[in-house]
Amino acid sequence: MNAGCIRVLVAKPGLDGHDRGAKVVARGLRDAGMEVVYTGLHRTPAQIVRAALEEDVQVVGLSVLSGAHNRLLPKVVALLREEGMEDVLVIAGGIIPEEDVPGLKATGVAEVFPPGTAIDTIVRFIRSRASLPG
Repeated sequence: MNAGCIRVLVAKPGLDGHDRGAKVVARGLRDAGMEVVYTGLHRTPAQIVRAALEEDVQVVGLSVLSGAHNRLLPKVVALLREEGMEDVLVIAGGIIPEEDVPGLKATGVAEVFPPGTAIDTIVRFIRSRASLPG
């Protein structure tokens, strides 16, 4: 790991079968100088948290299109806390209705980025909020 480099885990929780957006974001974050680990499709909250621990990330980015965001995202946040990873920044994207965003933020999701959000907007948010390693 590069000292001072933000490490981001990009994950697709649940049964979503479409990951193009997650891959675009992962590539954009990598192009911005972050180290990015992409877990692939169909991950459980426990698998995502285990990967976050193993990869020693500062950020977990979750992409949800299935409509299960109100169940899956709070579960990931809760499991991160159980593992002592309270300082990990959790962000989300995908098809998440605006009316669900306040509830997700109340559970610990720092920000929700809707489809079409510029990569630079996500990069700026991460850089402003993530704890640098070391």
